[in-house]
Amino acid sequence: MTDTFARNPTHPKRTGAALMLVLCAAFVTPAIRAQAAPPGPTVDIAKFAFAPKEITVAPGTRIIWTNRDETPHTVTGTSFASKGLDTDDKFEHTFASEGDFRYSCTLHPFMTGIVHVRKQ
Repeated sequence: MTDTFARNPTHPKRTGAALMLVLCAAFVTPAIRAQAAPPGPTVDIAKFAFAPKEITVAPGTRIIWTNRDETPHTVTGTSFASKGLDTDDKFEHTFASEGDFRYSCTLHPFMTGIVHVRKQ
């Protein structure tokens, strides 16, 4: 029986290089993913109002709503809906296509807003 590791002196070098490549990929990949999604525009929910009430964005933009009130609220449109949002809870939605998207709080229907999605 022959020992292939003893006869092939370059084998440990290849193994070490492969191990280094795997370790580098393991540390670099999460860093790339973390930078891939920049934060989108935000809408605050405060004093029973959405601020800003109207916002214009490009298709593919993600908007983040944050409830700053001590009262629960929702963000509900025809194509999206949040759960009840407690204080400091967030809801996000990405608007893929152009159009005007009206939304409101189902708990307080007088609270309304609109997202205008336009190519820029």
